[in-house]
Amino acid sequence: MKHYIRKNGAFSLMLLSALLLSSFLMERPAEKPVLYLIGDSTVKNGKGKGDGGLWGWGNFIAPYFDTTRIVVENDALGGTSSRTFQTMGLWDKVYVRVKPGDFVIMQFGHNDSGALDDTARARGTIKGIGNEQQEIYNPIRKVKEVVHTYGWYMRKFVNDIKARGATAIICSPIPRNIWKDSKSAGRNNIDSYGQWAKDVSEQTGAYFIDLNKLIADDYDTEGEAKVKSTYFGTDATHTLETGAQLNAGFVIQGIKNHRQLALNKYLK
Repeated sequence: MKHYIRKNGAFSLMLLSALLLSSFLMERPAEKPVLYLIGDSTVKNGKGKGDGGLWGWGNFIAPYFDTTRIVVENDALGGTSSRTFQTMGLWDKVYVRVKPGDFVIMQFGHNDSGALDDTARARGTIKGIGNEQQEIYNPIRKVKEVVHTYGWYMRKFVNDIKARGATAIICSPIPRNIWKDSKSAGRNNIDSYGQWAKDVSEQTGAYFIDLNKLIADDYDTEGEAKVKSTYFGTDATHTLETGAQLNAGFVIQGIKNHRQLALNKYLK
C-alpha cells in the first residue's frame, strides 16, 4: 500500500511538473522579429553616435517603430560599398542571425563608384547590374579577387535574405548636396545607382524605396539655401542630425507606400 502511494505520488508530481512546464512554454513570448539596416556612412556614420556632428538616417528610424514588438538593429558601416560590406565579412555576421519574419533594409552606392584596386580603399564595383566580372589584385587584402557589378552584389544580398525566409527592402542612395540652376543635382539619373537599385528590386522581387527621389523632391521644395545650411555639414554627402532625421522620415514614408509590406504593422 505504501509502495502504491509513493508510486502514485511520484506520478502526480511528474504530471504537475509537466503541466507547469507546458504552461510556461505556452505563455513564453515569441521571439521578436528584427529589422536589420545595412549600408554605408549615410546610414550609420562613425560608430552610430555621430562623427563630427554627422549622422546617418539609420540612427533615427527606431522611434517610428513599436520596439516592444520589433528590434531595430543598425549594422551599417561607413566607408563600405556593396562589395566590401560582403568581402569584409560584415554581411556574414548579419546573415547568420537573420531568421524567418525578419526584415533587411539596404542602401549602397555612394562608395561603389570608387576604384576597384587602388591602394587607399579598393572598394569599387563594376558599374551596372549585369554579370560582368574582373579579376584584380586587391592591395588592401593582398589577395586576388574577382570583382562583380553593383547589381551582382545587391542581388546576392536579396537572394541571401530570401533564403533565410526574411524580407528584403532596397533603398536608392540619398542625394548629395549638389545643385545646378537652383535644383537638386544630387538626383541619380537613369545610368546610375538609383536606377540600378530599382532594377535589382524588379529582378529579385525585393521591395524598393526610391529614397533618392523622395529626398531630392523635398530639397527642391525647400530650396538650396535652406538645405545647405540646415541638413549638411562640411561635405556634400554626409548629413547633420537634422538631415539624418529628415531622411529617416522618408524611409518610413517609403515603407508606408508599400501597404502590403508586413513591416508596416510594427510602426507606431
